[in-house]
Amino acid sequence: MSAFIQQLQALIGVVVGAIGSYLAIARGDQARFRREQTARWQERRLAVYADYARSLKQTVTLTYRIAAHLGHDPHPHPLSPEEAAPHLAAASDARDSPGEALLMLGGPEVVEKAREWVVTVMDMERSLRDRSHTPETWSAMLARQRAARHAYYAAVRRDLALPPGHAEDWSLPTP
Repeated sequence: MSAFIQQLQALIGVVVGAIGSYLAIARGDQARFRREQTARWQERRLAVYADYARSLKQTVTLTYRIAAHLGHDPHPHPLSPEEAAPHLAAASDARDSPGEALLMLGGPEVVEKAREWVVTVMDMERSLRDRSHTPETWSAMLARQRAARHAYYAAVRRDLALPPGHAEDWSLPTP
């Protein structure tokens, strides 16, 4: 009987070791799964944030070109408001899908900063369409748009726990 008890103790040790090993592996797999899932959502949110910024930037560039045509911006490729109208409509339509994705996946602060940026850009569009601007008001709108864009990018970086970015104030050589 004593040989059986000695073997039973060893058998219990093996069973306890196997259960412990299984639990450790299962817990490690769960943690790895959560990390991978978080990384996938982070990547997806970054893509959504970038798509939205890119789609809004199309409209911004068009407003610069229209303002250049009207003599208020130094953009090298002026575009008349009449020529720009279909491009503005297409850019606005192209903004819808990334905007919806942003609403679904974006953090609350990022969505709010995106709203502020798009409202500023829409004000720029409206001002150019109505021709209700002066060089001074155009400069003020540009400053507001740049500040709104900066706030959006800063919110994105905070949401994704990215390091701070650059100041976004690029000095370009004058011709």
